Amino acid sequence: MSRMLAGAIGDGAFKVALGAAFAIGSTWLGDLFGVPTWLVVIAGAALLIGGGIEVVYVRRRPMATCLRLMIGYDIGWVVASAVALVVAWQGGTAGGEIGIAYLTVAPLVLAALLVRAAATDAGPPATDVRPPATDARPTAPDTSTA
Repeated sequence: MSRMLAGAIGDGAFKVALGAAFAIGSTWLGDLFGVPTWLVVIAGAALLIGGGIEVVYVRRRPMATCLRLMIGYDIGWVVASAVALVVAWQGGTAGGEIGIAYLTVAPLVLAALLVRAAATDAGPPATDVRPPATDARPTAPDTSTA
Protein backbone atom coordinates (compact mmCIF):
# COMPACT_ATOMS: atom_id res chain seq x y z
CA MET A 1 0.00 0.00 0.00
CA SER A 2 1.41 3.38 -0.96
CA ARG A 3 1.89 6.06 1.67
CA MET A 4 -0.55 8.39 -0.07
CA LEU A 5 -3.24 5.73 -0.21
CA ALA A 6 -2.65 4.87 3.45
CA GLY A 7 -2.88 8.56 4.33
CA ALA A 8 -6.11 8.99 2.39
CA ILE A 9 -7.66 5.96 4.07
CA GLY A 10 -6.41 7.27 7.43
CA ASP A 11 -8.06 10.63 6.72
CA GLY A 12 -11.42 8.92 6.28
CA ALA A 13 -10.85 6.68 9.30
CA PHE A 14 -10.08 9.76 11.41
CA LYS A 15 -13.40 11.29 10.36
CA VAL A 16 -15.18 8.06 11.36
CA ALA A 17 -13.45 8.06 14.76
CA LEU A 18 -14.21 11.76 15.27
CA GLY A 19 -17.84 11.17 14.31
CA ALA A 20 -18.12 8.34 16.84
CA ALA A 21 -16.53 10.56 19.52
CA PHE A 22 -19.02 13.33 18.69
CA ALA A 23 -21.94 10.92 18.98
CA ILE A 24 -20.70 9.43 22.25
CA GLY A 25 -19.67 12.71 23.86
CA SER A 26 -22.40 14.88 22.39
CA THR A 27 -23.62 16.29 25.71
CA TRP A 28 -20.16 17.25 26.94
CA LEU A 29 -19.08 18.61 23.53
CA GLY A 30 -22.33 20.54 23.18
CA ASP A 31 -21.65 22.27 26.49
CA LEU A 32 -18.02 22.87 25.53
CA PHE A 33 -18.87 24.40 22.14
CA GLY A 34 -22.01 26.15 23.39
CA VAL A 35 -24.29 24.38 20.93
CA PRO A 36 -27.30 22.11 21.37
CA THR A 37 -26.56 18.42 21.87
CA TRP A 38 -28.64 17.46 18.83
CA LEU A 39 -26.35 19.57 16.60
CA VAL A 40 -23.30 17.69 17.85
CA VAL A 41 -25.08 14.38 17.21
CA ILE A 42 -25.89 15.48 13.64
CA ALA A 43 -22.27 16.57 13.11
CA GLY A 44 -21.13 13.18 14.41
CA ALA A 45 -23.45 11.38 12.01
CA ALA A 46 -22.21 13.53 9.11
CA LEU A 47 -18.60 12.75 10.02
CA LEU A 48 -19.36 9.02 10.25
CA ILE A 49 -21.10 9.01 6.88
CA GLY A 50 -18.54 11.23 5.16
CA GLY A 51 -15.56 9.35 6.59
CA GLY A 52 -17.04 5.97 5.71
CA ILE A 53 -17.68 7.02 2.13
CA GLU A 54 -14.16 8.45 1.93
CA VAL A 55 -12.62 5.14 3.09
CA VAL A 56 -14.63 3.22 0.49
CA TYR A 57 -14.26 5.60 -2.47
CA VAL A 58 -10.61 6.56 -2.06
CA ARG A 59 -9.61 3.34 -3.83
CA ARG A 60 -12.09 3.95 -6.66
CA ARG A 61 -10.91 7.41 -7.64
CA PRO A 62 -7.60 8.71 -8.94
CA MET A 63 -5.30 9.79 -6.13
CA ALA A 64 -5.00 13.28 -7.63
CA THR A 65 -8.76 13.77 -7.27
CA CYS A 66 -8.75 12.45 -3.71
CA LEU A 67 -5.86 14.68 -2.71
CA ARG A 68 -7.46 17.81 -4.18
CA LEU A 69 -10.68 17.12 -2.33
CA MET A 70 -8.95 16.33 0.98
CA ILE A 71 -6.76 19.43 0.73
CA GLY A 72 -9.82 21.59 0.05
CA TYR A 73 -11.62 20.01 3.01
CA ASP A 74 -8.67 20.59 5.34
CA ILE A 75 -8.20 24.20 4.19
CA GLY A 76 -11.89 24.79 4.86
CA TRP A 77 -11.51 23.23 8.31
CA VAL A 78 -8.60 25.54 9.15
CA VAL A 79 -10.49 28.62 7.91
CA ALA A 80 -13.71 27.68 9.75
CA SER A 81 -11.75 26.96 12.93
CA ALA A 82 -9.89 30.28 12.68
CA VAL A 83 -13.14 32.19 12.15
CA ALA A 84 -14.76 30.34 15.06
CA LEU A 85 -11.79 31.17 17.32
CA VAL A 86 -11.86 34.85 16.36
CA VAL A 87 -15.59 35.04 17.03
CA ALA A 88 -15.12 33.34 20.42
CA TRP A 89 -12.16 35.55 21.39
CA GLN A 90 -14.20 38.65 20.60
CA GLY A 91 -16.90 37.49 22.99
CA GLY A 92 -19.32 36.19 20.37
CA THR A 93 -21.42 33.12 20.97
CA ALA A 94 -21.46 31.75 17.41
CA GLY A 95 -17.93 30.27 17.43
CA GLY A 96 -19.07 26.78 18.33
CA GLU A 97 -21.89 26.92 15.81
CA ILE A 98 -19.48 27.89 13.04
CA GLY A 99 -17.17 24.98 13.83
CA ILE A 100 -19.95 22.43 14.24
CA ALA A 101 -21.72 23.67 11.10
CA TYR A 102 -18.56 23.12 9.07
CA LEU A 103 -18.12 19.64 10.53
CA THR A 104 -21.72 18.88 9.60
CA VAL A 105 -21.73 20.15 6.02
CA ALA A 106 -18.17 19.64 4.77
CA PRO A 107 -17.89 15.83 5.22
CA LEU A 108 -21.13 15.35 3.31
CA VAL A 109 -19.97 17.66 0.51
CA LEU A 110 -16.63 15.82 0.34
CA ALA A 111 -18.43 12.48 0.21
CA ALA A 112 -20.78 13.69 -2.54
CA LEU A 113 -17.86 14.98 -4.59
CA LEU A 114 -15.98 11.70 -4.18
CA VAL A 115 -19.02 9.73 -5.30
CA ARG A 116 -19.60 12.03 -8.29
CA ALA A 117 -15.94 12.37 -9.28
CA ALA A 118 -15.36 11.04 -12.74
CA ALA A 119 -13.64 7.69 -12.65
CA THR A 120 -11.95 8.73 -15.88
CA ASP A 121 -10.08 11.60 -14.20
CA ALA A 122 -6.49 12.13 -15.29
CA GLY A 123 -4.86 9.14 -13.64
CA PRO A 124 -5.49 5.56 -12.65
CA PRO A 125 -7.56 4.64 -9.60
CA ALA A 126 -5.69 4.62 -6.29
CA THR A 127 -4.81 0.95 -5.88
CA ASP A 128 -2.04 -1.09 -4.34
CA VAL A 129 -1.24 -2.72 -7.67
CA ARG A 130 1.21 -1.01 -9.96
CA PRO A 131 1.02 -1.62 -13.69
CA PRO A 132 3.73 -3.96 -14.98
CA ALA A 133 6.82 -2.24 -16.29
CA THR A 134 7.25 -2.49 -20.02
CA ASP A 135 10.55 -2.91 -21.73
CA ALA A 136 10.89 0.20 -23.88
CA ARG A 137 14.08 -0.92 -25.69
CA PRO A 138 13.67 -1.39 -29.41
CA THR A 139 14.16 -4.87 -30.76
CA ALA A 140 17.42 -5.50 -32.54
CA PRO A 141 17.22 -6.31 -36.23
CA ASP A 142 17.78 -9.94 -37.18
CA THR A 143 21.33 -10.15 -38.56
CA SER A 144 21.49 -13.91 -39.02
CA THR A 145 21.73 -15.21 -42.53
CA ALA A 146 19.70 -18.19 -43.50
